[in-house]
Amino acid sequence: MTLKIGVAASSTFSKPETAKRFVSVLPFSTTLFLGGYWGLMADVADSAWERGLNVVFILPYGAEDVPNRRGFIPVKTEMEPRARSAIICSSSDVLVSLGGESGTMIEILMAYGMGKPVVVLKGTGMSTDRLAEGLGEKLDYRNSSIVKYVESPEVAGLEAIRLASGLTQRPLKSI
Repeated sequence: MTLKIGVAASSTFSKPETAKRFVSVLPFSTTLFLGGYWGLMADVADSAWERGLNVVFILPYGAEDVPNRRGFIPVKTEMEPRARSAIICSSSDVLVSLGGESGTMIEILMAYGMGKPVVVLKGTGMSTDRLAEGLGEKLDYRNSSIVKYVESPEVAGLEAIRLASGLTQRPLKSI
C-alpha cells in the first residue's frame, strides 16, 4: 500500500536534521506531497530523494523548477499558494506539519476541514507551535478529524503512518 503524506513546512527556514529524522522512519512505499522546493520543504525533499521516496511538488504560480531527479514529480498549477494547498491536502492520506508560519497553519486547518488526519510537530520555534496551546486536538465543534501533537520528527512520521493506515486507537510513545 502506498502511503500519501502531505508535508506542511516552512518555505523560509531550513532544518535538514528535522527533515532527515522525519523521513528516516517512512516506508519505501511512501509518496510525499510538498508545496515547493524551498526551506524545510527542500530539506524534506532532499532527504526523501536520498532514501528513494517519490516526491510530488504541487507548485504555485511563479515557482522555480525543482531539481530534475528521479522520483521528483513537479506539478505546475499556476495557482495562488493557498489555492494549491487544497491539492496537497486532498491528495494526501494524512498531513504532517514540521513547523511553519501562516501557510502551514492554513494547510493544517484545510486538511482538518477535509477530514484528513493531521500530525503537528511541537517545539519547532515557529508559529505552528501555538496551535497546541490555543486549539488543541479539536479544532472546532465538528470534530472533523484527528489532530495529534508530537515531540519529535520520528514520532511525526510514525504517527502519520499509523493514521494513514487507519490505526487510530493506539497512540505511539515518544522516541
